[in-house]
Amino acid sequence: MCWRCDNPHSPIEDYLDELRAIIRDHGWAVQCVEDEKRPFAYTVGLHGPGAPELLISGVSPQGASHVLNSVARGMIGEGTIVAPAMRIDCRDGPLIEVVEVEHPDVHLKFAIRLFGPRVRALQLVWADERGRWPWDPSWRHGRRRQPVLGLRGR
Repeated sequence: MCWRCDNPHSPIEDYLDELRAIIRDHGWAVQCVEDEKRPFAYTVGLHGPGAPELLISGVSPQGASHVLNSVARGMIGEGTIVAPAMRIDCRDGPLIEVVEVEHPDVHLKFAIRLFGPRVRALQLVWADERGRWPWDPSWRHGRRRQPVLGLRGR
């Protein structure tokens, strides 16, 4: 369930306060947007120390949290630079290609609310179990889709 569904009479500022507390305690939060066919999740808080936020689509909330937290830990904890066109082999996760999100303001609602319109975002696009990418016509992953929210880097 979503926060708004669980708290229909509470102002959104209450949820923003919860996000601020998570960011203060952990460095960032993971915001999941549930949808039967097009779920996505993104980080909120990486912008604070000057990094881009991360986004992943077409993955369960648990899978998304695992990948986003793993890559964010590398960026913030280990100083790993993540850039468009880069490929990342996630431990216990899929092969990833990084794509710059063209319009972060459309998808990262809470990051924009907390940090303003200059938030940048990178999408972690994942390959299917056969190593095919969503731009490959033979890419398949059941009923879920993985929209790519920017142009691939070269």
